[in-house]
Amino acid sequence: MVKHQQAPAYIAAILYSFIIGLSFLFVKIALQTAEPFDILAHRFTIAFAAATVPILFGWVKLSIRVKDVIAILPLALLYPALFFSFQAFGLVYSSSSEAGIIQAAIPIFTMVFAAYVLKERPTWTQKGFTVLSVAGVMFIFVMKGVDVESASLKGSLLILLSALSSAMYNTAARKMTQRFKLTELTYIMSAIGFVVFNAIALVRHGAAGTVGTYFLPFREPGFVLGIVYLGVLSSLVTSFLSNYTLSRIEAFKMSAFNHVSTIVTMIAGVVILKESLAWYHLAGAVCIMIGVVGSNINLEKKTKRPGMPAKK
Repeated sequence: MVKHQQAPAYIAAILYSFIIGLSFLFVKIALQTAEPFDILAHRFTIAFAAATVPILFGWVKLSIRVKDVIAILPLALLYPALFFSFQAFGLVYSSSSEAGIIQAAIPIFTMVFAAYVLKERPTWTQKGFTVLSVAGVMFIFVMKGVDVESASLKGSLLILLSALSSAMYNTAARKMTQRFKLTELTYIMSAIGFVVFNAIALVRHGAAGTVGTYFLPFREPGFVLGIVYLGVLSSLVTSFLSNYTLSRIEAFKMSAFNHVSTIVTMIAGVVILKESLAWYHLAGAVCIMIGVVGSNINLEKKTKRPGMPAKK
Protein backbone atom coordinates (compact mmCIF):
# COMPACT_ATOMS: atom_id res chain seq x y z
CA MET A 1 0.00 0.00 0.00
CA VAL A 2 1.19 3.53 -0.82
CA LYS A 3 1.45 5.59 2.33
CA HIS A 4 -0.94 8.54 2.40
CA GLN A 5 1.86 11.08 2.90
CA GLN A 6 3.69 9.72 -0.14
CA ALA A 7 0.74 10.16 -2.51
CA PRO A 8 1.79 13.69 -3.62
CA ALA A 9 5.26 12.34 -4.44
CA TYR A 10 3.82 9.69 -6.75
CA ILE A 11 1.56 12.26 -8.41
CA ALA A 12 4.66 14.43 -8.98
CA ALA A 13 6.53 11.44 -10.43
CA ILE A 14 3.68 10.67 -12.84
CA LEU A 15 3.45 14.32 -13.92
CA TYR A 16 7.23 14.32 -14.41
CA SER A 17 6.95 11.26 -16.66
CA PHE A 18 4.21 12.85 -18.78
CA ILE A 19 6.16 16.08 -19.32
CA ILE A 20 9.34 14.20 -20.25
CA GLY A 21 7.41 11.81 -22.49
CA LEU A 22 5.87 14.66 -24.50
CA SER A 23 9.12 16.63 -24.74
CA PHE A 24 10.28 14.61 -27.78
CA LEU A 25 7.59 16.31 -29.89
CA PHE A 26 8.97 19.73 -29.06
CA VAL A 27 12.56 18.58 -29.54
CA LYS A 28 11.60 17.50 -33.07
CA ILE A 29 10.03 20.90 -33.69
CA ALA A 30 13.10 22.72 -32.38
CA LEU A 31 15.49 20.52 -34.41
CA GLN A 32 13.92 21.81 -37.61
CA THR A 33 15.51 25.20 -36.87
CA ALA A 34 18.51 24.71 -34.54
CA GLU A 35 21.29 22.25 -33.69
CA PRO A 36 21.15 20.06 -30.56
CA PHE A 37 23.60 22.10 -28.45
CA ASP A 38 21.91 25.36 -29.43
CA ILE A 39 18.61 23.84 -28.29
CA LEU A 40 20.16 22.83 -24.95
CA ALA A 41 21.62 26.31 -24.50
CA HIS A 42 18.38 28.09 -25.33
CA ARG A 43 16.17 25.76 -23.28
CA PHE A 44 18.26 26.33 -20.14
CA THR A 45 18.38 30.06 -20.84
CA ILE A 46 14.56 30.01 -20.81
CA ALA A 47 14.57 27.77 -17.71
CA PHE A 48 16.97 30.07 -15.83
CA ALA A 49 14.99 33.16 -16.84
CA ALA A 50 11.71 31.54 -15.73
CA ALA A 51 13.29 30.55 -12.40
CA THR A 52 14.62 34.09 -11.87
CA VAL A 53 11.32 35.93 -12.47
CA PRO A 54 9.58 34.89 -9.19
CA ILE A 55 12.77 35.74 -7.29
CA LEU A 56 12.93 39.25 -8.79
CA PHE A 57 9.28 39.87 -7.88
CA GLY A 58 9.82 38.55 -4.35
CA TRP A 59 7.43 35.62 -4.75
CA VAL A 60 10.22 33.17 -3.89
CA LYS A 61 12.90 33.83 -1.30
CA LEU A 62 16.33 32.25 -1.62
CA SER A 63 19.03 32.19 1.03
CA ILE A 64 21.87 30.72 -0.99
CA ARG A 65 25.43 31.18 0.26
CA VAL A 66 28.63 30.56 -1.62
CA LYS A 67 29.28 27.37 0.36
CA ASP A 68 25.77 26.17 -0.57
CA VAL A 69 26.52 26.66 -4.27
CA ILE A 70 29.78 24.74 -3.88
CA ALA A 71 27.92 21.90 -2.12
CA ILE A 72 25.18 21.70 -4.79
CA LEU A 73 27.59 22.16 -7.73
CA PRO A 74 28.50 18.44 -8.10
CA LEU A 75 24.78 17.55 -8.22
CA ALA A 76 24.07 20.18 -10.89
CA LEU A 77 27.06 19.02 -12.91
CA LEU A 78 25.73 15.45 -12.93
CA TYR A 79 22.33 16.69 -14.12
CA PRO A 80 21.84 18.55 -16.35
CA ALA A 81 25.44 19.30 -17.43
CA LEU A 82 27.06 15.85 -17.77
CA PHE A 83 23.87 13.92 -18.48
CA PHE A 84 22.85 16.01 -21.51
CA SER A 85 26.43 16.57 -22.73
CA PHE A 86 27.30 12.86 -22.79
CA GLN A 87 23.90 12.12 -24.34
CA ALA A 88 24.27 14.71 -27.10
CA PHE A 89 27.81 13.66 -28.04
CA GLY A 90 26.89 9.98 -27.71
CA LEU A 91 24.03 10.30 -30.19
CA VAL A 92 26.51 11.60 -32.75
CA TYR A 93 28.17 8.17 -32.79
CA SER A 94 25.23 5.87 -31.99
CA SER A 95 21.59 5.49 -32.94
CA SER A 96 18.66 6.54 -30.77
CA SER A 97 17.72 2.86 -30.38
CA GLU A 98 21.14 1.97 -29.01
CA ALA A 99 20.96 4.95 -26.66
CA GLY A 100 17.47 3.96 -25.53
CA ILE A 101 18.57 0.44 -24.65
CA ILE A 102 21.56 1.62 -22.61
CA GLN A 103 19.65 4.37 -20.81
CA ALA A 104 16.87 1.94 -19.96
CA ALA A 105 19.27 0.52 -17.37
CA ILE A 106 19.31 3.76 -15.35
CA PRO A 107 16.94 2.36 -12.65
CA ILE A 108 19.29 -0.60 -12.14
CA PHE A 109 22.33 1.68 -11.84
CA THR A 110 20.36 3.85 -9.42
CA MET A 111 19.43 0.83 -7.34
CA VAL A 112 23.09 -0.19 -7.05
CA PHE A 113 24.33 3.31 -6.16
CA ALA A 114 21.48 3.89 -3.69
CA ALA A 115 22.19 0.58 -1.96
CA TYR A 116 25.79 1.56 -1.24
CA VAL A 117 25.42 5.31 -0.69
CA LEU A 118 21.94 5.65 0.81
CA LYS A 119 21.67 2.14 2.27
CA GLU A 120 18.35 1.66 0.49
CA ARG A 121 17.40 -2.00 0.60
CA PRO A 122 14.74 -2.95 -1.95
CA THR A 123 13.26 -6.40 -1.56
CA TRP A 124 14.03 -9.14 -4.07
CA THR A 125 10.50 -8.70 -5.39
CA GLN A 126 11.09 -5.00 -6.02
CA LYS A 127 14.39 -5.80 -7.72
CA GLY A 128 12.62 -8.25 -9.97
CA PHE A 129 9.93 -5.74 -10.94
CA THR A 130 12.60 -3.11 -11.65
CA VAL A 131 14.37 -5.52 -14.00
CA LEU A 132 10.99 -6.25 -15.64
CA SER A 133 10.43 -2.55 -16.41
CA VAL A 134 13.95 -2.28 -17.83
CA ALA A 135 13.32 -5.37 -19.96
CA GLY A 136 10.10 -3.82 -21.27
CA VAL A 137 11.93 -0.74 -22.55
CA MET A 138 14.77 -2.79 -24.04
CA PHE A 139 12.27 -5.12 -25.75
CA ILE A 140 10.58 -2.20 -27.53
CA PHE A 141 13.88 -0.79 -28.80
CA VAL A 142 15.24 -4.18 -29.84
CA MET A 143 12.06 -5.02 -31.76
CA LYS A 144 12.21 -1.63 -33.49
CA GLY A 145 15.63 -2.68 -34.72
CA VAL A 146 19.19 -1.84 -33.79
CA ASP A 147 21.73 -1.34 -36.55
CA VAL A 148 24.66 -3.34 -35.20
CA GLU A 149 26.89 -2.31 -38.09
CA SER A 150 26.59 1.35 -37.11
CA ALA A 151 27.26 0.65 -33.45
CA SER A 152 30.20 2.61 -32.10
CA LEU A 153 32.14 1.83 -28.94
CA LYS A 154 32.72 5.56 -28.43
CA GLY A 155 29.01 6.30 -28.76
CA SER A 156 28.04 3.46 -26.42
CA LEU A 157 30.54 4.59 -23.79
CA LEU A 158 29.28 8.17 -23.93
CA ILE A 159 25.65 7.05 -23.58
CA LEU A 160 26.69 4.77 -20.72
CA LEU A 161 28.36 7.74 -19.00
CA SER A 162 25.14 9.69 -19.51
CA ALA A 163 23.14 6.90 -17.86
CA LEU A 164 25.60 6.69 -14.96
CA SER A 165 25.39 10.47 -14.50
CA SER A 166 21.60 10.22 -14.22
CA ALA A 167 21.83 7.35 -11.72
CA MET A 168 24.38 9.21 -9.59
CA TYR A 169 22.17 12.31 -9.71
CA ASN A 170 19.16 10.33 -8.48
CA THR A 171 21.24 9.05 -5.59
CA ALA A 172 22.90 12.36 -4.69
CA ALA A 173 19.68 14.36 -5.04
CA ARG A 174 18.00 12.08 -2.51
CA LYS A 175 20.47 13.30 0.12
CA MET A 176 20.55 16.92 -1.06
CA THR A 177 16.75 17.29 -0.84
CA GLN A 178 17.03 16.57 2.88
CA ARG A 179 19.57 19.38 3.27
CA PHE A 180 18.45 22.18 0.95
CA LYS A 181 15.15 23.73 -0.11
CA LEU A 182 13.71 22.39 -3.36
CA THR A 183 13.59 25.91 -4.83
CA GLU A 184 17.29 26.41 -4.09
CA LEU A 185 18.27 23.10 -5.69
CA THR A 186 16.15 23.74 -8.76
CA TYR A 187 17.43 27.30 -9.21
CA ILE A 188 21.11 26.35 -8.98
CA MET A 189 20.60 23.40 -11.35
CA SER A 190 18.98 25.75 -13.87
CA ALA A 191 21.81 28.26 -13.46
CA ILE A 192 24.48 25.60 -14.04
CA GLY A 193 22.66 24.34 -17.14
CA PHE A 194 22.42 27.93 -18.43
CA VAL A 195 26.16 28.57 -17.97
CA VAL A 196 27.45 25.20 -19.23
CA PHE A 197 25.36 24.82 -22.38
CA ASN A 198 25.61 28.44 -23.47
CA ALA A 199 29.40 28.18 -23.07
CA ILE A 200 29.53 25.00 -25.18
CA ALA A 201 27.24 26.41 -27.86
CA LEU A 202 29.10 29.74 -28.09
CA VAL A 203 32.49 28.02 -28.29
CA ARG A 204 31.20 25.83 -31.13
CA HIS A 205 29.77 28.85 -32.94
CA GLY A 206 32.97 30.79 -32.34
CA ALA A 207 35.06 28.03 -33.87
CA ALA A 208 32.75 27.91 -36.89
CA GLY A 209 32.48 31.69 -37.19
CA THR A 210 28.69 31.61 -36.87
CA VAL A 211 28.11 33.48 -33.60
CA GLY A 212 25.87 35.94 -35.47
CA THR A 213 23.35 33.16 -36.15
CA TYR A 214 23.02 32.14 -32.50
CA PHE A 215 19.62 33.75 -31.91
CA LEU A 216 18.23 33.39 -35.45
CA PRO A 217 16.03 30.36 -34.51
CA PHE A 218 13.84 32.65 -32.38
CA ARG A 219 12.47 34.11 -35.61
CA GLU A 220 10.48 30.89 -36.08
CA PRO A 221 7.23 30.65 -34.04
CA GLY A 222 7.50 26.85 -33.92
CA PHE A 223 10.96 27.04 -32.39
CA VAL A 224 9.77 29.55 -29.77
CA LEU A 225 6.89 27.24 -28.83
CA GLY A 226 9.17 24.22 -28.60
CA ILE A 227 11.92 25.94 -26.63
CA VAL A 228 9.46 27.44 -24.12
CA TYR A 229 8.02 23.97 -23.46
CA LEU A 230 11.49 22.45 -23.17
CA GLY A 231 12.79 25.27 -20.99
CA VAL A 232 9.89 25.91 -18.62
CA LEU A 233 8.22 22.50 -18.38
CA SER A 234 10.77 19.91 -19.52
CA SER A 235 13.72 21.51 -17.70
CA LEU A 236 12.61 23.76 -14.84
CA VAL A 237 9.35 22.11 -13.76
CA THR A 238 10.66 18.56 -14.13
CA SER A 239 13.74 19.44 -12.06
CA PHE A 240 11.47 20.62 -9.26
CA LEU A 241 9.16 17.60 -9.57
CA SER A 242 12.12 15.21 -9.58
CA ASN A 243 13.70 16.83 -6.53
CA TYR A 244 10.34 16.87 -4.73
CA THR A 245 9.72 13.19 -5.43
CA LEU A 246 13.25 12.23 -4.33
CA SER A 247 12.66 14.08 -1.06
CA ARG A 248 9.72 11.77 -0.32
CA ILE A 249 10.48 8.32 -1.78
CA GLU A 250 13.54 6.16 -2.37
CA ALA A 251 15.80 6.92 -5.33
CA PHE A 252 15.30 3.54 -7.03
CA LYS A 253 11.50 4.00 -6.91
CA MET A 254 11.67 7.44 -8.51
CA SER A 255 14.08 6.19 -11.17
CA ALA A 256 11.60 3.54 -12.29
CA PHE A 257 9.17 6.28 -13.35
CA ASN A 258 11.57 7.29 -16.15
CA HIS A 259 10.23 4.30 -18.05
CA VAL A 260 6.67 5.63 -17.90
CA SER A 261 7.82 8.49 -20.14
CA THR A 262 8.62 5.87 -22.80
CA ILE A 263 4.96 4.86 -22.85
CA VAL A 264 3.83 8.50 -23.00
CA THR A 265 6.21 9.12 -25.93
CA MET A 266 4.87 6.03 -27.70
CA ILE A 267 1.22 7.04 -27.24
CA ALA A 268 1.94 10.63 -28.33
CA GLY A 269 3.65 9.32 -31.46
CA VAL A 270 0.60 7.24 -32.35
CA VAL A 271 -2.01 9.91 -31.55
CA ILE A 272 -0.23 13.07 -32.75
CA LEU A 273 2.28 11.89 -35.36
CA LYS A 274 0.10 9.01 -36.60
CA GLU A 275 2.91 6.50 -36.09
CA SER A 276 2.08 2.80 -36.23
CA LEU A 277 1.48 0.78 -33.06
CA ALA A 278 2.85 -2.77 -33.13
CA TRP A 279 2.23 -5.66 -30.80
CA TYR A 280 5.67 -5.34 -29.23
CA HIS A 281 4.86 -1.75 -28.19
CA LEU A 282 1.90 -3.04 -26.19
CA ALA A 283 3.86 -5.99 -24.75
CA GLY A 284 6.71 -3.72 -23.68
CA ALA A 285 4.30 -1.16 -22.22
CA VAL A 286 2.60 -3.83 -20.11
CA CYS A 287 5.97 -4.99 -18.76
CA ILE A 288 6.95 -1.40 -17.98
CA MET A 289 3.75 -0.59 -16.08
CA ILE A 290 3.78 -3.85 -14.10
CA GLY A 291 7.46 -3.27 -13.30
CA VAL A 292 6.99 0.34 -12.17
CA VAL A 293 4.00 -0.46 -9.96
CA GLY A 294 5.65 -3.57 -8.54
CA SER A 295 8.94 -1.82 -7.76
CA ASN A 296 7.05 0.79 -5.73
CA ILE A 297 5.10 -1.71 -3.64
CA ASN A 298 6.59 -3.94 -0.98
CA LEU A 299 4.91 -7.32 -1.40
CA GLU A 300 7.15 -9.12 1.09
CA LYS A 301 5.38 -10.67 4.05
CA LYS A 302 5.69 -8.61 7.21
CA THR A 303 7.51 -10.17 10.14
CA LYS A 304 5.14 -11.53 12.75
CA ARG A 305 5.02 -9.29 15.78
CA PRO A 306 6.27 -10.83 19.07
CA GLY A 307 3.56 -12.51 21.09
CA MET A 308 1.25 -13.10 18.15
CA PRO A 309 0.19 -16.71 17.62
CA ALA A 310 1.18 -18.32 14.33
CA LYS A 311 -1.63 -18.90 11.89
CA LYS A 312 -2.43 -22.51 11.16
